[in-house]
Amino acid sequence: MDDSQVNHHDDADGEALDDPPIVREFTVPESAAGQRIDLFLTGACDGYSRSQIRQAVQDDQAEVDGKVIRPSFRLRPGQQIRFQLPEEFSDEVVPENIPLDLIYEDDGFVVVNKPPGMVVHPARGNWKGTLTSALAHRFQSLSDVGGPTRPGIVHRLDRDTSGVIVVAKTNAVHMALAEQWHDREVEKEYFAIAIGRLDRDRDVIDAPIGRHPYQRDKMAIRENHTTSKTANTFFEVEERIGRFTVVRCFPKTGRTHQIRVHLAHIGCPILCDRLYAGHAVAEQSWLEGKGSVAGSPVVMTRQALHARRLKLRHPQSGEWMTFEAPIPEDIRRTLDVIRQA
Repeated sequence: MDDSQVNHHDDADGEALDDPPIVREFTVPESAAGQRIDLFLTGACDGYSRSQIRQAVQDDQAEVDGKVIRPSFRLRPGQQIRFQLPEEFSDEVVPENIPLDLIYEDDGFVVVNKPPGMVVHPARGNWKGTLTSALAHRFQSLSDVGGPTRPGIVHRLDRDTSGVIVVAKTNAVHMALAEQWHDREVEKEYFAIAIGRLDRDRDVIDAPIGRHPYQRDKMAIRENHTTSKTANTFFEVEERIGRFTVVRCFPKTGRTHQIRVHLAHIGCPILCDRLYAGHAVAEQSWLEGKGSVAGSPVVMTRQALHARRLKLRHPQSGEWMTFEAPIPEDIRRTLDVIRQA
């Protein structure tokens, strides 16, 4: 996500869609000279509201002459537009009575311990059981800065990443929080189990991330590409256990799948990371180094990545606050198995 975006930010990145996207291409006519691209696309694409179009452009789904642009971009005649149509969904979030694990709440914002397997907001193939549906049921008022399908959402976590996520109740608080993300003031700590032994106790991974060249649900390290954005992750080894490394990651930027891509880039992908480690399930026998054994119980079924701690300034008082989500049961169980192997 671009640093200029202030309505919501990726942290471990957003889940990709399973169905292939529908792409439309346009040549800008003389009559559209000087027009904002979001307004032009709203008129050119039937069946979508301006807010849906604007959000899609903000989410890097529009390119002009091969370059990703923002909704406020002004068009010139003859330019070539490539636009991925938004997902088809209602402009309303359906409230659902889903339990929430609240870490903190006041009049301006809420901090939630998101469980693994929960999508943050509705997307193609994930209409129900989302965090926003749970929030809409629990709270009467949430900010609408991020649009009607993302009430309160200041930043995001992947579906299978658990841990701390911040939700704004009012627009003023939302903008104040988003400014901290934009200015990179927020301190984020993630806990992960990586496959392989990191040779350095601590280091910085500084490698740009862009869209994967041919797998649309993945990101990749890409130098000098139109979709590439700077990405910086500091890591510190907490423990080495056999062929695994327990590592704390402190991303300075917030690119899609950043920690997952960076750890895979240095040869130590996150355990059970379907996209970047090549497997999504870990049996006890495999964790113990015995390979796949019939009947061995499954211990882990999602990427072993947890948003453990987040530090920010209170948007109204300015006081620094730290929020922490305990290591979840599935990761603790996995650690027990590999320590006893």
